[in-house]
Amino acid sequence: MLYDYAWACDNGDWDLLGSVFTSDALLDYSSTAGPAGGREEVVAWLRESLSQLPVIQHVVSNFQIEVKRDRAQGRAMFFTAAKIPGLDTMLTTGGYYDLALRRESDAWKIARLVEDNRWMSPSPPDRT
Repeated sequence: MLYDYAWACDNGDWDLLGSVFTSDALLDYSSTAGPAGGREEVVAWLRESLSQLPVIQHVVSNFQIEVKRDRAQGRAMFFTAAKIPGLDTMLTTGGYYDLALRRESDAWKIARLVEDNRWMSPSPPDRT
């Protein structure tokens, strides 16, 4: 589901993006000045924010996941490159996703995702 998450963010597939989260998911993007909240609120924010970017690409790797029955938790690393309006160069950023996953009837879904952004270069125009 994290591959679907990255694909949906990068390609503007907002229905796919909503489908990777449980209905009661807790999502936290506060490390990049984004919201912390439920699926509907955060997917709407991602749609609004990412739709403004002419280019974005997420790479998610180095998974550490522990599975116990229909639940799992762990983390994964991310690296993202994006063309931000107002910046002359590509913005690159990296960090970790802290995850809780749950198997539902149709698939594994993300029940909690906390983005832990560790670095960003250069700083976006509104964060200098």
